[in-house]
Amino acid sequence: MFEELHAGGARLQLLPQRAACLPDHGVLLVADAHIGKAQSFRTWGVPVPEATTAGTLQRLDDALQASGARHIVFLGDLLHAARSRTAGTLGAVAAWRARHPSLQLTLVRGNHDVPAGDPPADWRVQCADEPFCLPGLPQLALCHHPDPRAGLYVLAGHVHPAAVVHGGRRESLRLPCFHFGPDVGVLPAFGDFTGTHVLPRGAEDRVWGIAGDAVRPLPGVLNSSS
Repeated sequence: MFEELHAGGARLQLLPQRAACLPDHGVLLVADAHIGKAQSFRTWGVPVPEATTAGTLQRLDDALQASGARHIVFLGDLLHAARSRTAGTLGAVAAWRARHPSLQLTLVRGNHDVPAGDPPADWRVQCADEPFCLPGLPQLALCHHPDPRAGLYVLAGHVHPAAVVHGGRRESLRLPCFHFGPDVGVLPAFGDFTGTHVLPRGAEDRVWGIAGDAVRPLPGVLNSSS
């Protein structure tokens, strides 16, 4: 179950796989995959979950199936670090790429992509610096950093947005979310092993929380980070 809105002159669908789709252009937008992050931590002896890359790739397949996209634009931080370039991680992504030979891949470089380096050649990923604009969408800036740009609507990642939903008996739940302001829309982190950050919510901001297989609007002004 997805939600739909318009931003930067484009129709945008928000998917429960923590990605967004431009259905009229066949483009899937994915922010902060952080592939190999868990492996990077394990090289330092930190006990972290296994098989996070496999989970990320499976969700990518699910998002492709749900959207029918022919082109994925990664909004930065595709690889987590240079230490993420292990044989297992690189091999898993290369095998996934081989199963999608006609899929176009573009990376808008983020802060982690600079030290991690551009993806291996066999991934066949075109790399660009922000802002990146798609043909036919001159008002939409695809970026990593959620910084306003004059005359453009920015879609970005970087901050891993979440919303805190309060229930009864002082219970609360933190959900990954899409956070859209008047000039900038921020996508949730796509990767399995990432933290989250609750953004202050302005009066004009719209927030959609992700719970299971549904994306739902969250009414009201939610500024609490508890």
